[in-house]
Amino acid sequence: MPSPTMTLISSVTVGSGGASSIDFTSIPSTYTDLCIVLSTRNSSTTLNNSIGINGSTANFSSRVVGGDGSTPYSANRSDNLNAFLSTESGNTASTFANTTFYFPNYAGSTNKSYSVDNVTENNATGAYAQLLAGLWSQSAAINRITFYAGNAASTFVQYSTAYLYGVKSS
Repeated sequence: MPSPTMTLISSVTVGSGGASSIDFTSIPSTYTDLCIVLSTRNSSTTLNNSIGINGSTANFSSRVVGGDGSTPYSANRSDNLNAFLSTESGNTASTFANTTFYFPNYAGSTNKSYSVDNVTENNATGAYAQLLAGLWSQSAAINRITFYAGNAASTFVQYSTAYLYGVKSS
């Protein structure tokens, strides 16, 4: 059985001054799946970030499990909020959270499921790890994905990165 291949479609590196969002547009429908790898840090003490698909921030639901090294948590969510965590400004300088989003069958005609594997870094207490299973209850092919920094006062800081890969299982 042939192994899947990943092709870099697009990448973003946040410049000086930060960015309130990271946006991938005009995503081609020529792949089987999408994989997005993020390395982010927020300018505020907000850990939580949100996602938008095709310009929409509605019709999301998810199940998340995680922990901070001492306290486990789990929750059901019915919105696009808290889709992933970033290292917050109060954490160890120059450390970034790592996140992987995976969207199987993103161009199909059914609702879009996705998974998220996420860790923050602090070199101290208060670092988090979480897994999320999400659903965007829309049947349109995904052609745009936007990641939003925590809140209106928050930005992704300089050197935060995002890489969008197309996955083909040939």
